[in-house]
Amino acid sequence: MLWSDPPDEPPEDIRQVQAMLRRAIIVIAVVVPVVMAIAIGLRP
Repeated sequence: MLWSDPPDEPPEDIRQVQAMLRRAIIVIAVVVPVVMAIAIGLRP
């Protein structure tokens, strides 16, 4: 690495997209087991 290299941080818009994806993954990780539990519970 050279001293003149820019810092290794992504631009602001990429960071916002990463945060949105992270939130979406957390929501999916919480919702899917709940839906599966409900579906298994409703099965006769």
